[in-house]
Amino acid sequence: MLTTDYAPGTPNWLDLGTPDIEAATDFYGTLFGWTFRSAGPEAGGYGFFQLDGRTVAAVGPLTEEGASPAWTLYFHTADAGATATAVEQAGGTVRFAPFDVFTAGRMAGFTDPTGARFAVWQPGDTKGLEAVTVPGSLCWTELYTSDAAAAKDFYRSVFSWNTEDLPVAGITYTVVAPSGGGQEALHGGIMQLPPENLEAGTVSSWHPYFEVPDCDAAVATATEHGATAIIPAEDAEGIGRLAMFVDPFGARFAVITSATG
Repeated sequence: MLTTDYAPGTPNWLDLGTPDIEAATDFYGTLFGWTFRSAGPEAGGYGFFQLDGRTVAAVGPLTEEGASPAWTLYFHTADAGATATAVEQAGGTVRFAPFDVFTAGRMAGFTDPTGARFAVWQPGDTKGLEAVTVPGSLCWTELYTSDAAAAKDFYRSVFSWNTEDLPVAGITYTVVAPSGGGQEALHGGIMQLPPENLEAGTVSSWHPYFEVPDCDAAVATATEHGATAIIPAEDAEGIGRLAMFVDPFGARFAVITSATG
C-alpha cells in the first residue's frame, strides 16, 4: 500500500509530460476533480495537480528530445548520484543526470534495460506527493515489460526491492515492496508483455493507477472527454474493478476501485 511516509525505493512523485497543459488540466480536472497550481514563471510551465489543496501529481511540457506524452513515475532516493551509478552498473541508461530543482529536491531520469522510463526524486523542501491511495490520487504502479526477469533483476539491484511472483489469471504477476517491507508495503507490480502485444509494437513502460470511487463512472467520463479505453472496466478478484486508458494526448494510465474487506 502506498503511503506518504516515503521509504527508499517507493514511488514518491508523479508527473505528466504533455503537449497541451491547459487541455490536460481540463481533462484530469473533469475526471478526478483536480485543480492546477503553477510552479511559477521560472518553472517553464510546470505545475501541480491538487485535490483538496494537496498535491497528487504534477504536469509539464515535453522537454526531452523525442519524448512522447507520458506519465513518469519517480522513486524515492536519498542520493540521486548514487542511484545513477547503480542504474548504469545494473545495465540501465541515464537519460538525464541528477540536478537540483531549486530547493525542492534533486532529480534524475533513467531507462531500464527493457526500455521503460522512470525517474528518482531526492527530497529537499518537497518530500513528495501530499496524498496517495485516497480517491483521485495515485494508489498503485505497474510495469509492463518485454523482459520481466531482466526487469526484476534490475530493480532489485538498483532499489533493493523485495519481489514475489504470484499466479494471476493464468500469468505470473510480480509484486514489489521496498527493502524490509512486508505485504502491507507493496507499491507496485511487474508483468510480462504477452507475445501479441510485443508483435503489435507495445514497448516497456510504467503505468500509474489512480483510485476512483466508481470505475464504470470513471470510464464513462474519461471516454466522453476524449480518452480511449485500452482495457475496459473489468473485475480482478480480490483486488477491485479496474480499467486502463490512453488519455486524449497519448499518455497511458489506469483507474481502479479497490476491493474492500
